Amino acid sequence: MVALAYKKYQQLLTEKMNLAFQQEDEITQAATLLSASLSTGGWIYACGTGHSHLLAEEIFYRAGGFARVRPLLLPQLMLHESATGSTDEERKEGYAPILFQDYVITKNDVLLISSNSGRNAVPIELASYAREQGAKVIVITNLAHSKSVTSRHASGLKLYQLGDVVLDNFGEIGDAALSLDGLTTPVGPTSTSIGTALLQAICVEATAQLLAQGITPEVFASSNSDQGASHNEALLQAYKPLVKML
Repeated sequence: MVALAYKKYQQLLTEKMNLAFQQEDEITQAATLLSASLSTGGWIYACGTGHSHLLAEEIFYRAGGFARVRPLLLPQLMLHESATGSTDEERKEGYAPILFQDYVITKNDVLLISSNSGRNAVPIELASYAREQGAKVIVITNLAHSKSVTSRHASGLKLYQLGDVVLDNFGEIGDAALSLDGLTTPVGPTSTSIGTALLQAICVEATAQLLAQGITPEVFASSNSDQGASHNEALLQAYKPLVKML
């Protein structure tokens, strides 16, 4: 019997997920940066361009997610207005002040930034800007891809070179992981699935660290559960003035 293509993809994804979760030191270190920030009233900033913006949305206003999250999302760097346009825009410098125009990032804060290639100007510039302000930077990227290409930023740096903690998604160069007979282009990207899992692993571990310190973090419940709406109301009243996209 010929193996079904989705089974091959499942096997590839599982193998890569297992490798990603072997980064125990990096996951724990990233969680420690988050818990230290939240314990001192800091903020978690999250950003990504292109498809990587999905990871920023993953931890924002999420059931089981921290309330103190500020996503940095601009339509021109996402996909819903012009996907091809976003490819052009993420290669341009000068976006850091625009993305941070509503906020002041400080040494108490953390920037979570995702970029599969790690070569484009916007994420590199954001990471540099955050570090200049004293904030910690957690990077999720594809190290194999990033190390195989040149930077598109004037500094010549790539994103992984700017992270206080760097997590590898163990993707293929180009992201799509599965080759099929009759098609020259591979299919089945893995960066979003593994990046999301790593992000949630970091947040879960940070939550456990806070609880171990006797700190109960502010966490959203599902607004679609019977008790969730009332639980979230107090958080929304507190944070809507502080988080632009709430």
